[in-house]
Amino acid sequence: MLVVNPVKVGIIGCGNIFPQYINGCRAFDILDVVACADVDLARAQSRVAEFNVANALTVEALLADPTIDLVINLTVPQAHAEVSLAALSAGKHLYSEKPLGLSREEGQQIMSLAAQKGLRVGCAPDTFLGGGLQTCRKLIDDGRIGQPVSAVAFMCGHGPESWHPNPDFFYKRGAGPLFDMGPYYLTALVHLLGPVRRLTSSSQISFPERIATAREVYGHKITVEVPTHVAGVLDFASGAVGTLITSFDTWSHHLPIIEIYGSEGSLSVPDPNTFGGSVLLRRWDENTWHEVPHTHSTDVGRGIGAADMAYGIRFGRPHRPSGDLAFHVLDIMESLFQASAEGRHLIPATTCDRPAPLPVGLPPGTLDRA
Repeated sequence: MLVVNPVKVGIIGCGNIFPQYINGCRAFDILDVVACADVDLARAQSRVAEFNVANALTVEALLADPTIDLVINLTVPQAHAEVSLAALSAGKHLYSEKPLGLSREEGQQIMSLAAQKGLRVGCAPDTFLGGGLQTCRKLIDDGRIGQPVSAVAFMCGHGPESWHPNPDFFYKRGAGPLFDMGPYYLTALVHLLGPVRRLTSSSQISFPERIATAREVYGHKITVEVPTHVAGVLDFASGAVGTLITSFDTWSHHLPIIEIYGSEGSLSVPDPNTFGGSVLLRRWDENTWHEVPHTHSTDVGRGIGAADMAYGIRFGRPHRPSGDLAFHVLDIMESLFQASAEGRHLIPATTCDRPAPLPVGLPPGTLDRA
């Protein structure tokens, strides 16, 4: 279905994630990527040649272009707030990579400016719009596991210094296992169970120094500035109780990725950093787990969130990967650190609506208008 009036998009940040976004955006006629920009203009020019984008611009020129409706912010996390505020100040709708900011204060600045300007904010991850997590949502909404009563989520490994050519930033403010990978897990849980009303946690820096073993930086010493093991308990407003562990201190494990336990069965949820994955269900009267066919397409990628936001802009409906959702996830993450430091339960300062599920049977390259 051809959209007569596509939303014109400019992408700021032409790093490693750029190819996934440009290809994902081009799967939807409602998005027209007309320019890209980077602090390194040569990098933007290289992406223009590689992906046949119309214009390579400086960041300032992209923000000043009156034809651009929506800015996708793919900069490093430490620059998210600065670039996002600049885009909103220039009168552009904003879609940001995760996290929305590095603190509640940054998130609040972004949300307040958007409200003042009458602009929309969207934020990654949009993997919850893929077939794997949408299938899980439908199973829960259809009552296949009864009333959800608890959940577990585990993201455990031993950090990126064994393979990443520049691993330092993973151990600085705005990263660590919680801020780097937590948004995927927390967004999936809020999508499936709704917002969090109370939480507590324990966290620690297990090793104050890490030694890089990747070939490019072998032997490089990294000073760790953020907790590398975070164990949280989440009380959802729906009544379910969740357990979340994110860790860069685990050599190996047999833990599930995400499981939801209900009054009538259990649901095994695929990796929330993917758009597909196996969905397994076992009801109370069954002897084994069985795989559930996907109810929604897995043939989507990064960019579906921006497309959903563009549909919201053009047709006046709420968009699913909303700023409110991302701000709530940011608030949860910062609150987990704070709860551990203060040794108490905390009530998040934010909340959000549970994102609406996608309809079943959407044609490729389209989303719902209403």
